[in-house]
Parts: sequence; C-alpha cells; structure tokens
Amino acid sequence: MNFFPNAKINLGLNITEKRTDGFHNLESVFVPVLWNDELEIIESDQTSFVSSGIEIPGEPNENLCLKAFYLVQSEFKLPPVRIHLKKNIPIGAGLGGGSSDAAFVIKGINEMFELNMNVEQMQNFARKLGSDCAFFIKNEPVFAFGKGDEFAPINIDLSNKYLVLVYPNVHVSTAQAYSGVKPKKPEYSLKDIINMPIKDWRSFMKNDFEQSIFKAFPKLYRLKQDLYSLGALYASMSGSGSTIFGIFEGIPPRIKVKDAQIHICKL
Repeated sequence: MNFFPNAKINLGLNITEKRTDGFHNLESVFVPVLWNDELEIIESDQTSFVSSGIEIPGEPNENLCLKAFYLVQSEFKLPPVRIHLKKNIPIGAGLGGGSSDAAFVIKGINEMFELNMNVEQMQNFARKLGSDCAFFIKNEPVFAFGKGDEFAPINIDLSNKYLVLVYPNVHVSTAQAYSGVKPKKPEYSLKDIINMPIKDWRSFMKNDFEQSIFKAFPKLYRLKQDLYSLGALYASMSGSGSTIFGIFEGIPPRIKVKDAQIHICKL
C-alpha cells in the first residue's frame, strides 16, 4: 500500500519551562502542510527498510519507520514487511518530516492489517518515537503543549491562503537551538493571538528559537524579511529551523533564493 506523509509548520513557538526529565515544555500551533514524502509498505519474507530521494543519515535499521513497525509488532502479530520511503521533505528543517513518516507507518500498518486501533492507541505508539510524532495521527491543526505531544482543538481558518516554504540548506541541530533559549512564560497567549487577523500576528506571535538562531545564521533573518517585503501576511521560522515560511493572501510572486529548496502550496 502507498501513503503520503506530509510536513507541518509551527505557528508560534514558546519554550515555557525546562522539565525534570531533561525535555522542555512548549506551546505552539501545529498546521499540516502539503509537502509530502512517499511511503510504500508491502508484505515480504523479511522486514526491511530502503529509501530513495533525499539521502537519510544514519543506518537504515535505525530509521524511525522501522522502529514504528517494530513498536506495533510488539503488541500485534504482524507478518514481515518491506518499507520503501522516497524522501522529499528536507531533513532537519523544522517540518517534522521524520516524525510524519513514522506516524504514517503506524497508520498504514493499522489499515493494512485491519488492527482496528483507535486514534488514542496510535498516538500512544507515536509518542514513544518523538515529541511531535503523535500530531500526524489525526493530522489536523491543533494547539500543542507539554513536550509537543499533547493537543487541544483550535479554531483556525487558513483556507485559500498560500504558503511559501524556503529551506536554505542550513542545518540547525536541535541541541544548538535549545542551547540558545531561556524558557519563560509568554507575554501573550498563543490561543488569543491565533484568533487575531493574520496581519496582526507579526506583532504578537513569536518563535523563541529565532533570536539566537538568527544571530548564528543571519541568512535566515534576511529570508524572513524578504518574505515580508514580497507581501507575506505573516512569516516565521518553523520549529527549530531552518525552514522559513510565509503566508500569503493570494498566489505569491515568483521567489528565487540561491541554493535553497522552495515549496509553494495552498493551505
């Protein structure tokens, strides 16, 4: 069977406190994005993982897709499968591509083998794989809190808006991103900001990673300003970077950025 794991963006990102388990509590709004990987899962004589497209670092047997399969197999009797992932979503770009791939394996296995898991069961598997992995089970806009794996419904309408994503081939490690952030309670509630007109988000919505990351990579700051100069209603870095996105009212003007991947889609 074939599946198409999608990316996500963060609207706002507040790092609110350091947890006793070493993780951080955060607040954000997660929104699914139509930038997709391609995932094929078929029964086989032995379980394996192969990939094509963008090169995935690390050993294949350590990939989250395999870990997701084995996690489900630990509780259900499943035959071996061959997983082929064509990687299109940039890696380490703040778009959640790896988490999405793993979540779609869980959903795919549930569908293929008629396991009849409900959303909560699948989310509980996904939470064991990564902080934002559980989001991709329901795959709809949510207010995210805790480690980024707890969700509350949110009313947001971005229909007919266009999204421009610019990945400038700059790698920002998660450790580097968190090292530059001091957790604090946000000045404004993200739940309130999200109900404002989009043009007002620029004045109130923040991504706490931007301040230190932009100092280390001025190119990212310039990209954000470029999107505003082209007419973006709102622009930001997604997650811990390095993708910069802009939300536009209509079809955006042609954008050229040297040595960058640019993806345009409708929200």
